[in-house]
Amino acid sequence: MSVSTSFSDTTSALELIRVCEAKALVNDPLTFDEALDLMRLDTEYIFDLIAVANRVRRHYKGDEVSLCSIINARSGKCPEDCAFCSQSAHAETGAPEFDLVASDLIIEGAKAAGEGGASKFGIVTSGHGFSGKGPKQIEAVIEAIERMKNEAGAHRCASLGIIDRQTALKLKAAGLEEFHHNLETARSFFPNICTTHSYEEDVETVRAVKEAGLRACCGGIFGMGENEEQRVELAFTLKELDVDSIPINFLNPIKGTRLENAEPLAPFECLKIIAVYRMIFPDKDIKAAGGREKNLRDLQCLMFPAGANSTMIGNYLTTYGRPAGEDLRMIKDLGLTVKDT
Repeated sequence: MSVSTSFSDTTSALELIRVCEAKALVNDPLTFDEALDLMRLDTEYIFDLIAVANRVRRHYKGDEVSLCSIINARSGKCPEDCAFCSQSAHAETGAPEFDLVASDLIIEGAKAAGEGGASKFGIVTSGHGFSGKGPKQIEAVIEAIERMKNEAGAHRCASLGIIDRQTALKLKAAGLEEFHHNLETARSFFPNICTTHSYEEDVETVRAVKEAGLRACCGGIFGMGENEEQRVELAFTLKELDVDSIPINFLNPIKGTRLENAEPLAPFECLKIIAVYRMIFPDKDIKAAGGREKNLRDLQCLMFPAGANSTMIGNYLTTYGRPAGEDLRMIKDLGLTVKDT
């Protein structure tokens, strides 16, 4: 089914939402055109869309919210030219630069994250990956993962750039449970964002992660200049890869990057993206992540009714989040509970 993208006919818009809800509740996949029509809905229908996305979220995920936190374990000096990234060597942002931190700091971070309410903890490193870094660095990460398993008790995640299947298997053997690697945007828009590696390298990393038996955490950043069709294009690529968790980030323009002058997305536009992704991925984890504070502003509490069942708490890689206590209070005020594991 596809209706006019102008949606001057209220009945047509509401019928589209109703049909997509019925399909999502039985996990009957939306077509590309249905998803695009949802993404093109006027803001006057945003609360109708949020209402159905909320029902779909509750149907599959209940009222539990999964929280994760990260550590910036290797920062800056990245050879990639990603337009949004403060850690790119092609940008002048003053972002911190340091090599891989000691495992003691990673364990301390994992324990602190757990005390703050996060059940998942991720080790994040800058750079293309670990090729050319020598075997010692990847072995140091493996040691940290093993220690996290034995000492911290958190769900163990990592974001280490582009890896192959052999590396993914080594990480899994060490106790890693989930690997994060965003595609960032649609294949058709990617050349506008990064030219130093191919889109297929990112796709192959996600495939290697899945083949190794790890959960794949993979999403993108919205508000970088992509259009509505490209937002849906990204979703259908993620669907084809059968990723397990989809982090939805919103651009936080950082001075010194190529996108420093980009306008933040309007809060309703952010909520619509979350809601449409919930309808495309009814039974997957949808995570509202970086940039939510700047883009959603006072409407942050609506990210869960809009379909998110997960979020990041604490600080990001080179930007600050808001105090974890505020997010925990927001979750409680919404009548939701924090997932333990």
